[in-house]
Amino acid sequence: MAKILIADDDVYIRELMTLFLQNEGFEILEAKDGVEALAIMEETRIDLVILDIMMPQLDGWELCREIRRIDANIPLLMVTVKGESGQKVKGFQLGTDDYLTKPFDPLELVMRVKALLKRYMIASSQTAQLGGITLNRRNFQVIRGDEIFTLPLKEFELLFKLANQPGQIFTREQLITQIWGMNYEGDDRTVDVHIKRLRERFANDSHHFQIETARSLGYRLVIT
Repeated sequence: MAKILIADDDVYIRELMTLFLQNEGFEILEAKDGVEALAIMEETRIDLVILDIMMPQLDGWELCREIRRIDANIPLLMVTVKGESGQKVKGFQLGTDDYLTKPFDPLELVMRVKALLKRYMIASSQTAQLGGITLNRRNFQVIRGDEIFTLPLKEFELLFKLANQPGQIFTREQLITQIWGMNYEGDDRTVDVHIKRLRERFANDSHHFQIETARSLGYRLVIT
């Protein structure tokens, strides 16, 4: 069940959104301003944020900036009475993913939320997070701080596989089948060679993750 955070100082709007979204099976958390919204996000994993622009203490613009500083990928839906194109452009520049102008049709809100979550799930399936390191399967890039680099294809696929299920032990046979394919005719020790290369490449990143050997079984990745 997806958790949705609604940040809006209008209690009626929050109640309206909550009613329609809960009817669709979503779990809803509410915040009356940006400060409260950030406090909730520090304590709870949120899957999508709906935020108003005009809020006390911390408005929607600043909240959007702060959320993007914390999480570059979480879907953001901005809802406001201001429908001018300039406001929309500013919202998109700050990192919002979609825009809905009050007054709105609650059914349209539900459809936009579902569409954003679907896109987010598709995008998430193409990325893996290893502490401060991001693996992007769409372009086979590794992002480490300000550094962006690529790995040989099989090394990337192997690391991505391990990263998607941290703590899970994979045998050499499983990795050969899933990365190299069932028709691979080489020695399964090729997995050991690729693991060795990955360990060498990321020797200085043990504070992000480690690839451990499970004796007589295979390998697992542990996020540190």
